[in-house]
Amino acid sequence: MLRCFWLAAITLLGQVTYAQATIELSQFDIERTNDELSVSAQLQFELSSAVEEALLKGLPIYFKAEAEVVKERWYWSDKSLVAASRHYKLAFQPLTRRWRLSIGTGNGANAGQGLALSQSFDTLAQAIASVKRINRWRVSGAGELDPATRYRLDFRFQLDVSQLPRPFQIGVLGQSEWDISVVRSTILMPEPMK
Repeated sequence: MLRCFWLAAITLLGQVTYAQATIELSQFDIERTNDELSVSAQLQFELSSAVEEALLKGLPIYFKAEAEVVKERWYWSDKSLVAASRHYKLAFQPLTRRWRLSIGTGNGANAGQGLALSQSFDTLAQAIASVKRINRWRVSGAGELDPATRYRLDFRFQLDVSQLPRPFQIGVLGQSEWDISVVRSTILMPEPMK
């Protein structure tokens, strides 16, 4: 039984299609207050037919959003001050015919050990719409950043193939339909003195 599953999985991934997954940030906002630094983003992308087929066959798909605040230094390498990550697990539940999205947060080495939230959706489109929308994601708290200092915020969002089972990881290497990623860097200017 298990052997048949893996053979079907490798056959599924072995079918090469050349539909390039494009991803864009249609909205990217950073809110910097005295208490926190938060990120809001609206992503635009479509899942390729290979990814959708894998989901329908019961394979969960993982996405990862990362934000890192860096202090640029001219005399040495840049210093990472704050790092936050958000992990998404999207899976089809065949018994209920519903889509389950689990979102976990964490910081640095403790990624995935923070807040966890699960939601169920009737359609894949509804579940993906929730993945595409990041609303007021808290990246750093009070006292972690000096308001009078200039920083760089690096934001990354990607389909995390490292979470797939090993045979799938080998099968998706170099296939463009599994390449969903976007990177954005923004300079955070110092706040004016009052």
